Amino acid sequence: GPPGGHTQDDGQDTSFRWQCVEQPIGKLLFRRFLEGAPGLAPAGALWAELEAFDQCEEAERVEMANKLRGRFFTPGKAEHCSFLSAAATAPPTG
Repeated sequence: GPPGGHTQDDGQDTSFRWQCVEQPIGKLLFRRFLEGAPGLAPAGALWAELEAFDQCEEAERVEMANKLRGRFFTPGKAEHCSFLSAAATAPPTG
């Protein structure tokens, strides 16, 4: 990549990741954007819940995952994240 840049591999993904995930102010602004944009609020809510899931105790994970699945991955629900692929929302196997 370019010297001094924040990109690795082909750039785009890592640059987004650096700006909107790893930088606290960028992350806050991006979350606010999601929450305020029509149709994107569920994405903002899902992100917040996934971060909470990351922090939760191992024992709570199955119950929390089921709640997430019901809230965000169920067609017809108010917060259904219809932009996610079937592969992204499939229950884990094994």
